[in-house]
Amino acid sequence: MADAGWISLAQCFKACVLFLVVSFGQCQTLNTACIEVKKAYTEKGLDENEVPIKAMPGSDLTICPHTETCCTRGMEDKLTSLSRKEHSKQMDESLKLLKTTFASRTKKFDEFFTALLDKAKRELHEMFLQTYGLLYQQNAAIFSQLFDDLRSYYKGKDMNLVEIMDNFFSKLLQKMFELLNVNYHFDESYLNCVTERMNDLKPFGEVPQKLSHQVKRAFIAARTFVQGLAIGRDIVSTIMDIAPSEACLKATVRMMYCPLCRGLTSTKPCNNFCLNTMKGCLAYQADLNVPWNEYIESLNKVAQRLEGPFNFETVMDPIDVKISEAIMNFQENANVVSTKIFTGCGTPRLARKRRDAQTETETQKHTFEFVTNGTKPNRGRPTTAAGTSLDRLVRDIKDKVKTAKDFWVQLPYVVCNNEQVAAAASKEDDCWNGQDRARYLPEVQKDGSLHQINNPEVDVDVTKSNTVISRQKVQLQLISTRLNNAYSGEDVDWIDTEDSDSSGSGSGDLAEGSASGERVTEEQVNGSIDIDNQPTTKKPVVRRPSTEKPKTPATSKPEDPDKNRTGGKNNPKFEDKNGGSRGSGGSGGKGSGANVTLSLGLFLFVLSLHCGLRQGLVPC
Repeated sequence: MADAGWISLAQCFKACVLFLVVSFGQCQTLNTACIEVKKAYTEKGLDENEVPIKAMPGSDLTICPHTETCCTRGMEDKLTSLSRKEHSKQMDESLKLLKTTFASRTKKFDEFFTALLDKAKRELHEMFLQTYGLLYQQNAAIFSQLFDDLRSYYKGKDMNLVEIMDNFFSKLLQKMFELLNVNYHFDESYLNCVTERMNDLKPFGEVPQKLSHQVKRAFIAARTFVQGLAIGRDIVSTIMDIAPSEACLKATVRMMYCPLCRGLTSTKPCNNFCLNTMKGCLAYQADLNVPWNEYIESLNKVAQRLEGPFNFETVMDPIDVKISEAIMNFQENANVVSTKIFTGCGTPRLARKRRDAQTETETQKHTFEFVTNGTKPNRGRPTTAAGTSLDRLVRDIKDKVKTAKDFWVQLPYVVCNNEQVAAAASKEDDCWNGQDRARYLPEVQKDGSLHQINNPEVDVDVTKSNTVISRQKVQLQLISTRLNNAYSGEDVDWIDTEDSDSSGSGSGDLAEGSASGERVTEEQVNGSIDIDNQPTTKKPVVRRPSTEKPKTPATSKPEDPDKNRTGGKNNPKFEDKNGGSRGSGGSGGKGSGANVTLSLGLFLFVLSLHCGLRQGLVPC
């Protein structure tokens, strides 16, 4: 028994000695590591003299383990401040690309739309100036007001698109009625009576109804789409300003800098350790994911509409031809319209003033020169607006927006898959687990604040919500509803975006290129078929009205059909104030024989050009 006692005592003694040796060795190793800590601490821009020469007890540390350490409490505080800055920078870098994507596309789309609107206005002015001359110049304000109103609506003014179009055609009807019945004087009351009969008489044919329908759907979709992009930009910008919680900051210090205090200067946090930390830090951001995905889907649906039946490029590009067609319809039916108006509103009194004879002569001269010419010079058509085409622009936006789906739940993985932040998932046994260099055992938590109740790294109060995130969720739900309404062609109210530069603050980065030439059919443009149920993947080429043009060396070689505007704008003019009779048989007209002759000649000219304009659409 004595021998056994001595043996037991000897084994105990050996164990104690071994423990002391191991402990001493660990202390010596940590003391040596503190030298490396000095170097790493200095590389962070901090004072190396704050690092102790040898390991010391960590009992006064508030975040890192209380074992032997190379960090003092003061060092821990400075590393916490550094961690705050690095975390903010990390989030900024992660969100900056997303914000830039939405900001640049917002700006590019806005530039394209306004450039297209300006181009349509400019082309109408050039065409009508050449076609109608002085009469257009005298009444150009009617057309300018139309484009000004459309621009105001797009920029957010509370206006009704149908009323905008109705007001335009009402003013156009009043003015043309006056020009075609120049021997009479019409007061405001009489002209209002003329306007009231517009829907019944349809003096412009079906053009006003079809054009109003197309403009309404296209402009609602375009305005809501650019609003949607801007709100996406603003939401990301707002979330970038959310400060991390104190629990998050402590967790990031524990993850990134506590291994340094343990002398493990080259050991990265375990990947799952990083994921739990980031999922706790970004718990409320992950709550955005569902409304965010719904918003992305709604944005994509409107983009599809813009590629198909709500394509505002196919509405605005030929708007001058459509308005000119409306004018021709009126001229063809002028006698009938005038008769019915005189019957319904009464016969007005004769005008007392006679027009200036010289002005009449000059205008008639311009008229017959145009008749002799038969066509107007070929005007090169700009291939694009703002350096791109709508199809290309929308396609780019769709591709970029798709990548933003599930962004908020993917963000922790984006951060932790950065090799500068965390160890690769394959190095699960050689990484910092929060206590030592070893495998991280806890399971990775699911996404969202409610699933962080058992997060081992970050304390998240699942009973509270983040007010900033809650407001952004409401914004997303609001714009998703409006996008869905725009997709259905319904009216949509304007939403003021948070960013004062609602047109976008990012720089456009789309590659320049010409228009693709893809268009919807003329029947779709005119609204004569149910295009809402047509596939949007195929875009037949639009058939534009055209006139025969004399072949010349400059135009004898084949041309790109989308490069130059066809001759469909060679339309008959307003009948001159200083020319033929505005009255007609059966309407009480008192014009002279010369005026009757001029009126007949203009009517035949109108009919001949009308047949040419509608060539390929309606046989004459």
